[in-house]
Amino acid sequence: MDNGLKIATYNVNGIRAAMGKGFMEWLSAADPDVLCIQETKAQPEQIPTMDFSMAGYNTYIHSAEKKGYSGVAILSKRRPDNVVVGMGIPEYDREGRFIRADFGSISVISVYHPSGTSGDERQDFKMKWLNDFQNYIDNLKRERPNLVICGDFNICHEAIDIHDPVRNANNSGFLPEEREWIGGFIKSGFIDTFRFFNPEPHNYTWWSYRFHARDNNKGWRIDYIMATETLKDNLKRSVILSNAYHSDHCPMMTELTNLN
Repeated sequence: MDNGLKIATYNVNGIRAAMGKGFMEWLSAADPDVLCIQETKAQPEQIPTMDFSMAGYNTYIHSAEKKGYSGVAILSKRRPDNVVVGMGIPEYDREGRFIRADFGSISVISVYHPSGTSGDERQDFKMKWLNDFQNYIDNLKRERPNLVICGDFNICHEAIDIHDPVRNANNSGFLPEEREWIGGFIKSGFIDTFRFFNPEPHNYTWWSYRFHARDNNKGWRIDYIMATETLKDNLKRSVILSNAYHSDHCPMMTELTNLN
């Protein structure tokens, strides 16, 4: 890894299922330096670390206690200086939602924010998590000011980020309080790297499996790579890789340059 860094994020909706759909071929073609994965839906021993190793990647895992649920990972070509598994908050850490790897002055985080679609209880959990996550990151920034936070936020920020903003206005993932939260998160010192380069509509990262949503591009942009404003001058490009079909999400990638 010279002074540039290609960082990708991908909610694979089950790593074992994705492996059966050509995930390794995609990984080799996309060739990120660091890949943040969400929804591994696997215990550590079920994750194909050998395949990743043969492709040149070290694998770091945070699985949920519950089998076949949630889970995040970071794959990286270079060995990180330090890896932090979980946020030290048991009610969240048991769900396998957070892992951080430090590379020199930069910290890369793979995060899977909760979904609130199953009902009020999980929506309340999501809002509590979001508040606690903001506080956690505020504190972390004092120690590690250069953060790249990758993952499935399960929130669309603006009307441009969702195919039908009017009809979805009362749906989890596009609720006013969620949109306000992500706006506040960005204002706290982050750049939504995709939007930094791409002001165009109709760019999404998730589509329902129902109603041919992906064929018709009726999607939601809920996956993000957020970089701290300290890295603004290092941002080279940010793209959604919508030609990858291993999941109901697609990956995205951000390139950083001129890093010390």
